[in-house]
Amino acid sequence: MVKRQLSMVLDLNKCIGCQTCTSACKLQWTNRNGREYMYWNNVETHPGAGYPRNYQNSGGGFDEDGALKIGITPIAEDYGIPWEYNYEEALMTGTDPWLRPNVKPTWGANWDEDEGRGDYPNSYYFYLPRLCNHCANPACLAACSRNAIYKRQEDGIVLVDQERCRGYRYCVTACPYKKVYFNEEISKSEKCIFCYPRIEKGLPTACAKQCVGRIRWIGYRDDEAGPIHLLVEKYKVALPLHPEWGTEPNVFYVPPMAPPRIDGNGEPTEETRVPLDYLKSLFGDGVVSSLDTLREERAKKQSGAESELMDTLIGYRHAEMFKLS
Repeated sequence: MVKRQLSMVLDLNKCIGCQTCTSACKLQWTNRNGREYMYWNNVETHPGAGYPRNYQNSGGGFDEDGALKIGITPIAEDYGIPWEYNYEEALMTGTDPWLRPNVKPTWGANWDEDEGRGDYPNSYYFYLPRLCNHCANPACLAACSRNAIYKRQEDGIVLVDQERCRGYRYCVTACPYKKVYFNEEISKSEKCIFCYPRIEKGLPTACAKQCVGRIRWIGYRDDEAGPIHLLVEKYKVALPLHPEWGTEPNVFYVPPMAPPRIDGNGEPTEETRVPLDYLKSLFGDGVVSSLDTLREERAKKQSGAESELMDTLIGYRHAEMFKLS
């Protein structure tokens, strides 16, 4: 049990897939010292294989009885082996006019970006940023035989004690989201730390602060005046990713609303472009009522009526999206 739980909500209707959050995290935390292949924050195209590749089929989490399930450890090719470009030859000496990788890459983060599914005019995809969920019931913590993983009492952030970690990698196999990474250079596990040095100074995470689409809210679950409580508890429009995995995530998503499908005559139908069953497979059955609420509140706002929910989701003032005390 923790005293309070810090959480994040992401509105997938506003994400433009610009990867600014990815770059902010990469530059601050994972661009060196064995972390080159790590993306503590990444933005995936859905439907898609994700990062690491096919992580959704790699197991982990808990079963219906609450027993820990050990999954598989992704291989290096599932993450994508980092490469350098021939900057010297292409940009400095001019001996090679093309910028080329030093290896032939076969996979990497965002390899299938913008592909999606379906045929024109009913093709579809959306962007889904992912980071450690700082779960209330972390599978990584349950699997660690060294007690090296713990939740901070003051805010529920899940961290790895580097002094205790021995690199057994049970945490990697147990996390169903595959958001724990193994650093080959130091033989220890590492993961998103929710930018706790920034949080302790009253600053939001790097990914949230740099988000140009203003899709991220940060706050405490028990703060009834904050945005997290409003979106998760009051209106219930923000949902966890794969709740069936039993880890009780503290990162929530406002599911994407989609335009209607087009029939053979070029006319819009009652069916949405993104299949409802696919959204259910990601966010559970609660996605139905979430989308209904979003449509109702959007219609109210369009008619000129007041909507607390829409005003919150618009995010008029960036600073008000982060309530860290």
